[in-house]
Amino acid sequence: ESVTPSGGQANGGELVRLIGTGFGPRVAVRFGDSRAEVVTLREEGGASIADVRTPSHDEGAVDVAVQNLTTDGAEVAGELTTLESAYRFVRARLAEESDLTRLVRTLLRTLKRDISANTSMRVHVDYADERHVDGMRVVPLAQLPALMLSGPDLPENRTYSTNEAHEEVVAGPGGPEIVRYGPPMTVDLEFRLTGSSDHTVELLNLMAAVGRFLNRTMWIEMERDPERPELGSVRWELRPAGPFRTRLDGPDGLKAFASDLVVRGYDLDEGGPTAVGATTKESELTAGRLRLLP
Repeated sequence: ESVTPSGGQANGGELVRLIGTGFGPRVAVRFGDSRAEVVTLREEGGASIADVRTPSHDEGAVDVAVQNLTTDGAEVAGELTTLESAYRFVRARLAEESDLTRLVRTLLRTLKRDISANTSMRVHVDYADERHVDGMRVVPLAQLPALMLSGPDLPENRTYSTNEAHEEVVAGPGGPEIVRYGPPMTVDLEFRLTGSSDHTVELLNLMAAVGRFLNRTMWIEMERDPERPELGSVRWELRPAGPFRTRLDGPDGLKAFASDLVVRGYDLDEGGPTAVGATTKESELTAGRLRLLP
């Protein structure tokens, strides 16, 4: 009767709930031509519930079929039901602006607003075209004074990511039940700010502006979803990382400094549900045997 959620990643592994009636003691579930893993199967409140893990599949909408099996795994003749185009496999849209890209863009806009309008993002320090015999290197030049943001590096953050699964009590079809979630992949976003000028006083003033920014800006904040403003905003802690490093005797009279900053606790993967437990009893909830997580 229903498939929830109705779509997920083409690489599979998503936990999906099928609700209907008359499921057998065992079932085989197919998404298109690919067989899914049945995680749990039960009867609850007059409904049959199967929690399954999706297979990998080409992108597109597929039929979802449930075949009743006997206890020894044989197919029961005439007990196959199909919900047409009930699930859609999608691939990640790599060309779209991801949340990580939006965060970096938000940080750039903040630096431009609070420190220097001449702030840019460095992707590569230089570029060597190997087709030329002289190996000429093209170095991006900036109008001085300039502030350059480079990075991020993405080391895993064990403070935010414990690599431990957790449980949460949610409302199920027949009452409270336990959902088990896999651990998130949480990283720190480590950036480097490089300031440059051909005047020492100007460089020191730029350093002071960066120092004030790092000491007073505690968070970087952005909308959760630009297309759904009702979801509000999300923010991450922003802190300096390490001392300023200066070089006042650069080539062609160029003077520069570098300072690192870190955006803490960014989830590359939030860790989705991995299993759904049996329905819990109200007495277990009130007795405090289950820990409710926010």
